Amino acid sequence: MENNKDLGQWLEDFKLDHPLVIAGPCSAETEDQVLKIAHELKNSDVSIFRAGIWKPRTRPGGFEGVGAIGLKWLQKAKAETGLLMAIEVANATHVKLALEHDIDVLWIGARTTVNPFAVQEIADALQNTDKIVLVKNPVNPDLALWIGAVERLYNAGIKKLGVIHRGFSTYEKTKYRNIPEWQIAIELQSRFPDLPLIIDPSHITGKRDMIQEVAQQALDLNYDGMIIETHNDPDNAWSDAAQQVTPTVLKQIFRDLRIRQITTEENDYNTEMIKLRANIDIADAKLLEILGSRMKVAEQIGALKKANNVAVLQNKRWNEILGKMILDGEQKGLSEEFVLRLFKAIHEESISHQQKIINS
Repeated sequence: MENNKDLGQWLEDFKLDHPLVIAGPCSAETEDQVLKIAHELKNSDVSIFRAGIWKPRTRPGGFEGVGAIGLKWLQKAKAETGLLMAIEVANATHVKLALEHDIDVLWIGARTTVNPFAVQEIADALQNTDKIVLVKNPVNPDLALWIGAVERLYNAGIKKLGVIHRGFSTYEKTKYRNIPEWQIAIELQSRFPDLPLIIDPSHITGKRDMIQEVAQQALDLNYDGMIIETHNDPDNAWSDAAQQVTPTVLKQIFRDLRIRQITTEENDYNTEMIKLRANIDIADAKLLEILGSRMKVAEQIGALKKANNVAVLQNKRWNEILGKMILDGEQKGLSEEFVLRLFKAIHEESISHQQKIINS
């Protein structure tokens, strides 16, 4: 897919003085619920109303969406509020029903993006459509899969394309539901700067109290918009209750977000500096996350040494690590002096953690 400016033209048609906002419940539950939330979002920064109609669940037995009947509720919400309507589609049948009910925006979910056969089926069903089609990143951190899904749609004659960054699944427990892996989205953005990039802080965080923080990080990185799950009674939502906010909270988030509007040429330096500093902040946060995980392993080692009456300091092992890190550091452009200082500090902290375990 070539870097085509037409890809982002649809976003300009909204004529917004703020980032694009897509909001609505994780799942359409009842007609009354859909209409109530849509009306509460009508007079706000929200341009597109989202609601899950079909819900892919990891295991059978969970709520899998109300199905096609929910599309009629969205039609009614559109007629009453004027908001555009957006749903997730996972196959050609979903696409057919969405087009029959005049849904404006279709997004491909992370579980579908990972499957090129499914994406191609959707692309064929959407051939030459003028609908807006958004592609979430695949569940695994694979930039080629993400780009490939967009290319399949582009090759099917779909020009109103955009991508949604919803984070990546990991077995390791972190503060996120899905780790952002910001560098992957940044790489996509640098390759295709005219492809609208939208943040999904609801799925990245899995926690409503972190949504604003992640949305702000995205805006600092020049994202074009956000998709936020919004429910009139989040605690009793039929799916993903913990990551949904009320319309009132959503509007407060809008007020608290800092929108950086730098448009003049003399401010190109400031724009680039803001982006680079945001990248530094992301890298620093990742470093702390990794170091925290390393110290937890050190504590486990301390417990094992205590159980087997083994001394904390193992000089042979330490010298092997240091030698390897110096060589690896050189390949990454890091001086021997810096690597020595860094890993000595890490080693001292690790010893301290182990000693606390052994002496406890």
